[in-house]
Amino acid sequence: MKLQIENQSLRVRVNEDELAQLLTERPLQASTRFTRDMTLSCTLRAVPGAAARFGGQPDAWTIDLPLDDVRAHAARLPTREGLLFELESGEGEPLELRFDVDVRDSVRHRRA
Repeated sequence: MKLQIENQSLRVRVNEDELAQLLTERPLQASTRFTRDMTLSCTLRAVPGAAARFGGQPDAWTIDLPLDDVRAHAARLPTREGLLFELESGEGEPLELRFDVDVRDSVRHRRA
């Protein structure tokens, strides 16, 4: 799982194996240790429901994606278009949450 952050945009990109894990409702977990005292972890889940959610703590994020949307997206692969959600940030602009499956990995995986 890869996370990209820019201003009020958060992009989450997974490969085909990670997508398969999400589709069985098993969470993905990633962690980056920046320094001895600073680590960021993120848990990504595909869950029943109609809305994407972002929560957790400053150093331990949880991102929930609607399972039906993830399944529909998986059926369209390979594609460069991902899922887009706008989440209230509490102040100012909403957080734009993008979910993609690595298109190069999808092409390789589906040709094999």
